[in-house]
Amino acid sequence: MVSLSEVVAYLDSHLEVEQFSDYCPNGLQIEGRGEIRRIVSGVTACYALLERAVELDADAILVHHGYFWKGESSCITGLRRRRVAALLAADISLLTYHLPLDAHPLHGNNAQLAVRLGLSTTGRFEHGSLAGIACHGTLEMPLDAAAFGGRIGERLERTPLHIAGGPAQISRVGWCSGAAQEGIEEAAALGLDAYISGEISEPTVHLAREAGIHYFAAGHHATERYGVRALGEHLAERYELEHIAVDIDNPV
Repeated sequence: MVSLSEVVAYLDSHLEVEQFSDYCPNGLQIEGRGEIRRIVSGVTACYALLERAVELDADAILVHHGYFWKGESSCITGLRRRRVAALLAADISLLTYHLPLDAHPLHGNNAQLAVRLGLSTTGRFEHGSLAGIACHGTLEMPLDAAAFGGRIGERLERTPLHIAGGPAQISRVGWCSGAAQEGIEEAAALGLDAYISGEISEPTVHLAREAGIHYFAAGHHATERYGVRALGEHLAERYELEHIAVDIDNPV
């Protein structure tokens, strides 16, 4: 068992939250009991995850997508009230790390994507909103687009949407988890063969075709499933906590 304050201080430092201008507050969003012995991790703090955490008698929930996003109403009403009330009633803390978790070089979403997809990271995108977060690297052996798409589907447990536009063989790849489709232009400028993100938008199709680069939309949830899990496992090892990863199905 470890104090909540110690875990929060460690995570804030480990993930360097002060380095990020984010769309939501990172760190402790809702305070529960002061000691942690069991932590549940998941991608999004939806009500289904909260219910499961209560069933598991968790002391804290660690997520990538929490609450209090910029541009949203600050009123605690409706579905927002239901979620917050469930956490307060169960005395469970909510720990949220958004962009800091995307970017972390070991436990981050993009670092974990590289591990799962067999990519060696050679650098990070240096321009635009994805600077320091999006990665580029190489496959251990070149693959054709069908084989690479099959690998993504098998290892992320979700069939990606493939927009063909690049060369016959894929070797150099860029990637960024979540809603990062705009990174395709930087990926093309770097001369990469393919770019992966979670989501796709209508212009992305035309950009891929015209820029001569393959694009794979692998799913927002699917590309962000592994960072928070790795971080939870790290906490369990560091503090001898019990960690339970809960995956709430999401096809997007």
